[in-house]
Amino acid sequence: MFPKVALTALSFLAIVSAQQVGTLTTETHPKLPWYKCTKSGGCASQSTGAVTLDANWRWTHSTTGSTNCYTGNTWDATLCPDGTTCAANCALDGADYSGTYGVTVSGDALTLKFVTKGSNTNVGSRLYLMNSDSKYEIFKLVNQEFTFDVDVSNLPCGLNGALYFSEMDADGGVAKHSTNKAGAKYGTGYCDSQCPRDLKFIDGVANSAGWGGSSNDANSGTGNYGACCNEMDIWEANKISAAYTPHPCSSTGLSRCEGTSCGTSDRYATVCDPDGCDFNSYRMGDKSYYGAGLKVDTTKKFTVVTQFISSDGTASGDLVEIRRLYVQNGAVIQNSKTNVAGMDAYDSITGKFCDAQKSVFSDKTQFQAKGGLTQMGKAAKNGMVLVLSIWDDHAVNMLWLDSTYPTDADPSKPGVARGTCATTSGAPSDVEANAPNSSVTYSNIRFGEIGSTYSGTSTGTTSAGSGSTTTVKPTTTTTTTAPASTATAVKWGQWYVHWVL
Repeated sequence: MFPKVALTALSFLAIVSAQQVGTLTTETHPKLPWYKCTKSGGCASQSTGAVTLDANWRWTHSTTGSTNCYTGNTWDATLCPDGTTCAANCALDGADYSGTYGVTVSGDALTLKFVTKGSNTNVGSRLYLMNSDSKYEIFKLVNQEFTFDVDVSNLPCGLNGALYFSEMDADGGVAKHSTNKAGAKYGTGYCDSQCPRDLKFIDGVANSAGWGGSSNDANSGTGNYGACCNEMDIWEANKISAAYTPHPCSSTGLSRCEGTSCGTSDRYATVCDPDGCDFNSYRMGDKSYYGAGLKVDTTKKFTVVTQFISSDGTASGDLVEIRRLYVQNGAVIQNSKTNVAGMDAYDSITGKFCDAQKSVFSDKTQFQAKGGLTQMGKAAKNGMVLVLSIWDDHAVNMLWLDSTYPTDADPSKPGVARGTCATTSGAPSDVEANAPNSSVTYSNIRFGEIGSTYSGTSTGTTSAGSGSTTTVKPTTTTTTTAPASTATAVKWGQWYVHWVL
């Protein structure tokens, strides 16, 4: 479960997202090659891959100078008397990826630093994989396999290195909204299953109407509108706990909500499932599987494999199962099995698993109400954008991922214990002060036919995986053109940047 009300608690100092294009800093996307794989041909590098920073992290200023459009948690009344005028008056500028945001690339490895200090201070980041300079890469996941390497050894309690897919427009909303001139190049068009209202611009218009400051962050706020869409959380993790979670929505693509339809009074009153159907090994009863020195040893880099199984073995079938396995030190590690009274020994996400989990944990059945895996599969067939991030949690201190949550519940009750972190851990003021040099590294991103993206010696049997060995990523430097956004191929963060002008 991922209660992403946390995502509405973003912290801002003097910058926001906007829809015009600024010229004070040149936007140069860091190159990040990834690999497209087949069982017959191995994996070919997609050398046109790159990443762009989300619009919410960027400096926004007047189109005629450097006056901030938003300072603290207040819009500039002259530049932004209303949403449409604000979009016309405010420019979204380029990013200094390493110097300001702590984002670096080495080969096919992307490292995101938690806190970056210079003349400015930045906390966290959210980036998207690009197909070209102006389009996001679109991944169609059904009957496919998505794999990446990750190093979480430098992510303590309270932090989340999250890699996931959102059903965003490939161009960031430019074609649909004429007021959006910045587009995917500048990281516009974000949405997720929490219908976040902290976004400064939605559908090419400023979210300034009804804007109010956060109750626990003097530099954050929310507007009347939110941005809802299907979300597939491939990886939400630190070195203590990890989860993967589908979040279906009854809508298609970005759907703008307003007021109570954004979940302001009832978080389940939106078009989306905010909880999802999660598989966290610790929460599902195996407390010796994931962590330092455990079966998946988080003190070292490892490979995460996710397989999207269809009803008929084709890309047009319904999504019926999401499988997980790991590879570390040359060995394939099958996913853990549930060890919860009242549940069978599941090792993947299926309809039966989700039904049993919701029943035994006494959780809301919003996942089923919003269409479950079938609806998630529709979004996965439409195509989704890859998001890579690091963040801390101003709402509930990441306790939903790595501790006992709710904190006043009996940890022996099924579903309450999610990890070994103390219930007093994870406060942003603590982790930002005491763990600023935390980081996550994502590398060796691979996508293709099931069984084509990883190799290793099997350590056991389960429904996951198609054999003990598969094709390894080649070491050749052969390069192919990245697939177009219409082809089958290809939360959020807690942050602030203090700009000194």
